[in-house]
Amino acid sequence: QVQLVESGGGSVQAGGSLRLSCAASLRTFSRYVMGWFRQASGLEREFVAAISRSGGRPYYADSAKGRFTISRDNAKNTVFLQMNSLKPEDTAVYYCAADSAHMIATMWNEYDYWGQGTQVTVSS
Repeated sequence: QVQLVESGGGSVQAGGSLRLSCAASLRTFSRYVMGWFRQASGLEREFVAAISRSGGRPYYADSAKGRFTISRDNAKNTVFLQMNSLKPEDTAVYYCAADSAHMIATMWNEYDYWGQGTQVTVSS
């Protein structure tokens, strides 16, 4: 059974940083594009960042560019999201996801597996 388990969420003040991790029980982790999405209360799930299988090609939503960094460690089956200069509008549940079919994926319905999410709350 595939499991994606996020960790690292929490509460921070605006301008602070958090590092999210997602540990995957995928047997062939390096064959999956990995992504991060977020969903704020009452809003639709939105793309944040994705990274190619090798880790050499990150892709970001405009809201994340310059502040967030996605990375992965294929030896440890883990993907990370370093979030700096956090803003109150970054408050959401953050989900990691795995996609086996695309070179890079930014749409939630392109992903095969999802974690349970981790809450990030940024106060002003």
